[in-house]
Amino acid sequence: MILHAVETFTHEQIRDLQLIRLQQTVQHVYKNVSFYQKKLFEHNLLPSDIHFLDDIKKLPFTTKKDLRDHYPFGMFALSPNEIVRLHASSGTSGKPTVVAYSKNDIDMWGGIVARAISMAGGKQGEVLHNAYGYGLFTGGLGLHYGSETLGMMTTPVSGGNTDRQIQLIQDFQPTVICGTPSYMLNIAEKMKEMGVDPKETSLKYGIFGAEPWSEEMRHTLEKTFDIKACDIYGLSEVIGPGVAMECHEAQDGLHVAEDHFYIEVIDPNTGEVLPEGEEGELVFTSLTKEAMPVIRYRTGDIASIKKERCICGRTSTKMSRVKGRVDDMLIVRGVNVYPSQIEHVLLKIEEVAPHYQIVIQKDKSLDSMEVFVEAKMEHYDKQMLEKKIERALHSSCYVQLKVSIVPPKTIPRSEGKAVRVIDKRQVTV
Repeated sequence: MILHAVETFTHEQIRDLQLIRLQQTVQHVYKNVSFYQKKLFEHNLLPSDIHFLDDIKKLPFTTKKDLRDHYPFGMFALSPNEIVRLHASSGTSGKPTVVAYSKNDIDMWGGIVARAISMAGGKQGEVLHNAYGYGLFTGGLGLHYGSETLGMMTTPVSGGNTDRQIQLIQDFQPTVICGTPSYMLNIAEKMKEMGVDPKETSLKYGIFGAEPWSEEMRHTLEKTFDIKACDIYGLSEVIGPGVAMECHEAQDGLHVAEDHFYIEVIDPNTGEVLPEGEEGELVFTSLTKEAMPVIRYRTGDIASIKKERCICGRTSTKMSRVKGRVDDMLIVRGVNVYPSQIEHVLLKIEEVAPHYQIVIQKDKSLDSMEVFVEAKMEHYDKQMLEKKIERALHSSCYVQLKVSIVPPKTIPRSEGKAVRVIDKRQVTV
């Protein structure tokens, strides 16, 4: 195991470094981004008012709406001739969020992701199979550059063409595979159809993310492939994958790259910073990005943080695995439920496969929710199994949900992010 020096900094050392970089970043955006100039003016702040790291609480939040309101290039802090790459979100709920990178940003990002891959078990000279999508999505290229920076032989397969994926896994003998957890289930299912045992491949480690996934999903993937499955976290607005990463030794929280990002957890309703250990909305400030730094970016992701020395030797702050998103929370008869909580229950039930969808629709004046789950076997007692799952969901989530068992291989498979929730409610004016 090779640790980067900064990963073992003391709490005081990392805070000293973060303060210097925060002051530089605030000065940079104040000078070059009109949005932040206006925001600081509205808060009666100047860059010189940031004397201590805790002064970050004085700074305004940045939201996805702010990025969309300044589409496409209004948040950039460098001139066009200094920017070498653009990425963007899908824009499924409005205009996409566009992010920019300088050459230094790309190099820095590659180093961050190299550290992340190393945490997960990747080593120089071994083969990494990258099944994340390439293109405007940051996942594919983020892992690609990190893998090359680490010195791994990198296979840029991207998503889809599952038969080809399996052939290359057999031929190239990778030790590390990257992709969404739901697509890994798809690969495993296809392997079994082809007579290939997923346990018998060369794979040792998996780096999975881009969608919330439960501990039960981790256990399913590890048992299916006989690998260590580690969670990677990131989002394009901050930089992309690599913001935080689980180590394969502990698999107990994700180490934040604190030399590049400052993490906070806030109450999503009040914006107040929450103490260590309390669950809330993650907020990140980029400390080293040149082309498009963000100050106190509200991610919408729900998690908590803790500060402790890990068994792997790292001292960096850990964030818990993401429970869900603020806007993904489902309200069923006044009770808050995240899809990951439902997954947590379903994957404990042996008779069903790890494929499900939650459908919401209007039932007269009320919203109704139904959970569709695939049976694992061709023959089963449908009514008995549905009742069993309904009782388990009620016991764990404290809500009464209707469950419908569907035959094997009925629910659509994913080649990227899985569609877990389908909202069929009609908006009426």
